[in-house]
Amino acid sequence: MPVPLLDTRVPAVLLRIDRNPFHHGTLGAVRSLGRAGVEVHLVADVTGSPVGRSRFVRGLHPPPLPGAADAEIAAVLLRVAARVERPAVLIPMDDAGAVAVSRLRAELAPAYLLPQQPGELPERVADKAELAGLCRAAGVPHPETVVPESATQAAQAAWRLGLPVVAKWSRPWLLPGGSGLRSTVVLRSTQEARELYLRTEDAGCRLLLQEFLAPGTGLDWFFHGYADRAGAVRAGGPGRKLLSWPRGAGLTAVGEWVPNATVTSLAERLTADLGYRGILDLDFRRCAATGRYHLLDFNPRPGAQFRLFTDATGLDVVRAQHLDLTHRALPAGAPRPGRAFVVENYAPLAALRPSPHGRELAWHAPDDPGPGRAMWGLWCRHVVTRIAQRLRRTGGATLTTARTRVVRQAVAPAVSLTGLPQGVPQAAGAGRAAQPGSSGVSPTTPTTPPSPPTDDEKASG
Repeated sequence: MPVPLLDTRVPAVLLRIDRNPFHHGTLGAVRSLGRAGVEVHLVADVTGSPVGRSRFVRGLHPPPLPGAADAEIAAVLLRVAARVERPAVLIPMDDAGAVAVSRLRAELAPAYLLPQQPGELPERVADKAELAGLCRAAGVPHPETVVPESATQAAQAAWRLGLPVVAKWSRPWLLPGGSGLRSTVVLRSTQEARELYLRTEDAGCRLLLQEFLAPGTGLDWFFHGYADRAGAVRAGGPGRKLLSWPRGAGLTAVGEWVPNATVTSLAERLTADLGYRGILDLDFRRCAATGRYHLLDFNPRPGAQFRLFTDATGLDVVRAQHLDLTHRALPAGAPRPGRAFVVENYAPLAALRPSPHGRELAWHAPDDPGPGRAMWGLWCRHVVTRIAQRLRRTGGATLTTARTRVVRQAVAPAVSLTGLPQGVPQAAGAGRAAQPGSSGVSPTTPTTPPSPPTDDEKASG
């Protein structure tokens, strides 16, 4: 099939406000557009990040500060537009950016090409409390959700929903750094629900309590796509999460492209009902008791593992947006079921196992080796820093043995994977033969303790 030809006269600007240095989705977008010949400008803090080592980054620009007002975000983006000197496709890579850009559409439109949709819609779908009502109206299953208005109501709701219960902050991109608040946690007592509600002012958004759907093998799914100018969902598909980090609730460390008509139908139904346009990333969990797929999160931007869904023409969601907004046809590419995606720093052993249906690594790429080489050194320093912080908090002496063991585990994959200019080879004798219909990538427990997930490193409970 022909590879889609992007209009290389139109640059792309990627916006990331969140300061997570190990956001591999940003690198995926840089590479996808850069490989297609598009001039890529990155508005992000790449301090201590492998992303800044990519040869496909044409220009680096300082981002707005976390928590910046819309006016500040607009000022930053308009300064970037003045430097780029021609209209560009703007793609936010986190929820804070997606929400701000949607509200600023009228102000940004002369300088940027943006999907045409109601300005408040990305904010509504990203708000986890609003999402419950949107799903109810569209007939899309969603865990029972309660938004308490007092600490007493929070305790009562936790008891009524049945412990354990999932607690989420409705707008996790507003959580202040250093507060210790997580976007999603599992509560096991009514007292925990009461105490967490009392931190609402710190969080800057509403607390919601949600029915707990137990995680398990084959229960966690996601859907990525691009809703074009006509509303058709293109350039993505359904995937199964084989390994997450943190385990059972978190970002996808190992994922596989698996056809699923039910997940696809639910995604298309909700998108059509809302009139949504642009890139979307949805998280589902199947209830083991009923078999129903419940929507947990609607993210109005690319998911970190979007490159999993690269079809036979090379089309993915960021290329689809560029093609659509420059009025170029999107090819009807053939899906590649069984394709795998592995994030090496969370699942290093899975990155070494063979994958008969093809695989994308988050960091290593033969045509762009800089980020992969940089990642392990930066990651090991990150792990050691995290361990030192924990040691200081807990007194240190009792954790010396554990510290030594974790550092060795963190360094071992780095030694195995660095210095390999052609990417990650198949280890001699690595793994058993793949079973029919399998990606050949076995879930592997991560060996390093990363930071808690940020707002878009989803923790579904």
